[in-house]
Amino acid sequence: MEDRVHDTARARVPAQTRKVVRHSVRGQVLDALRTALVDGELVPGEVYSGPALGERFGVSATPVREAMQQLALEGAVECLPNRGFRVLVRTARELAELAEVRALLEVPVMLGLARTVAPETWEDLRPAAAATAEAAATGDMAGYAEADRAFHRAVLGLAGNRQLVQVAEDLHRRAQWPLPGAPRVRRADLVADAAEHAALLEALVARDLPVVESLVREHFQGARA
Repeated sequence: MEDRVHDTARARVPAQTRKVVRHSVRGQVLDALRTALVDGELVPGEVYSGPALGERFGVSATPVREAMQQLALEGAVECLPNRGFRVLVRTARELAELAEVRALLEVPVMLGLARTVAPETWEDLRPAAAATAEAAATGDMAGYAEADRAFHRAVLGLAGNRQLVQVAEDLHRRAQWPLPGAPRVRRADLVADAAEHAALLEALVARDLPVVESLVREHFQGARA
């Protein structure tokens, strides 16, 4: 099937994206594009041109191309010389592999933290867990994805290993991109996923290692872990 290149007049660009202000333009465009990926507004398999997206954001094509190049490094898109950027098509197998790698990385770390971190430290993370519940309650997919990453980042940050946090963040972000044609995640599913964060904190406070391991592994198998 031929790639469909979307020009300025008919590009299916993120409908909810607001025009960005001039400071930190590249960063804002990158954030907007990441949100569009999570929301499914950038369609897997489609090709988007820098000028078309730039017109939507109210910026030149340069910061769009720079942001897209970062997304290419993250494995979200591929660069097509003189054409634009194609959103890569994900598969269920890829998501399963990501869940497996995340479990291999994070389960041992979580168990180690459960043995050593004081209960009162885990209490400090309750606002981060609550933020995921608040985002889930509104059905805001992109907002939930960001809050979810922030919670996991806060937990793993207690290990004191910045490289670990960076690698885990990259894997987590990749796991949040939807499959092509997949139905939008229901609010009830987000709420259930968010509830697992609170349950995990309870298990960490109690130093219940079997429950910690079970919750983390099950969480990674969820639709938006």
